[in-house]
Amino acid sequence: MSIDPGELVGWYESAQRDLPWRRPGVSAWQILVSEFMLQQTPVARVEPIWLAWIERWPTPSATAAAGPAEVLRAWGKLGYPRRAKRLHECAVVIASEYGDEVPRDVETLLTLPGIGAYTARAVACFAYSAGVPVVDTNVRRVVTRVLHGQADAPARARDLDDVAALLPDDETAPTFSAALMELGAVVCTARAPQCGICPLSRCRWRAAGYPAATVVKRVQRYAGTDRQVRGRLLDVLRDSSSPVTRAQLDVAWLTDTAQRDRALDSLLVDGLVEQTADGLFALAGEGDEAREGSAAIT
Repeated sequence: MSIDPGELVGWYESAQRDLPWRRPGVSAWQILVSEFMLQQTPVARVEPIWLAWIERWPTPSATAAAGPAEVLRAWGKLGYPRRAKRLHECAVVIASEYGDEVPRDVETLLTLPGIGAYTARAVACFAYSAGVPVVDTNVRRVVTRVLHGQADAPARARDLDDVAALLPDDETAPTFSAALMELGAVVCTARAPQCGICPLSRCRWRAAGYPAATVVKRVQRYAGTDRQVRGRLLDVLRDSSSPVTRAQLDVAWLTDTAQRDRALDSLLVDGLVEQTADGLFALAGEGDEAREGSAAIT
């Protein structure tokens, strides 16, 4: 069993979504930014923030020149703010060590801050048309269903090999990779697959009568979690132009004081929040600015 490249690429050319990071003229850096933002975050939430980000900081050097606090503010409600910090660190390295040009090869990309196996291959493929396998949850789901006849499966060591074996051995490989990902995102979805409009003529899962998933996935809740508390605390700091007191942070979460303390500690450990010498709290980088400003006044 395999996937006919002609069926998939032909469908993609007419059905692909008009996403701004896919348009002509988008740089490798701007594609890299989109990949950071799209991790565990829906396209609809990413698009307006990506557009504003690229207008403000179109290059690695422009992003690197911004303070980490500016980057955290611009990240807004995308969630997982450590991604913003790592993106800023990545920009600094690219600007200072690679002449403001995103590296082309997977091995070098893997050495950059915040870039793992998926992001390195996605940037190499979508920015530089490298014929490398790109595996995210959408691709994994399509391959699991079409090749193995299962509804879904956890990440497996053979995923990269499975996708590599499917890639056409010609210049259409990057388009094939994008199409495979798009199929999983809009047609072969996790909860409501639209098999009636699937462009693939052969699928073992469909042929087997759509057997149910054997792996039960836990639904990640957000309300009441440490993630929500961290977000509330960061909201206070993003909305303030100067460091805030502990009392100002405390009112952001009154439900569970121990949880609030734990969330604040984790933000400090992650380097997203700083504490000034006089006991105030600020976004990363702004604590230094407050200290420098105080010293200058003195």
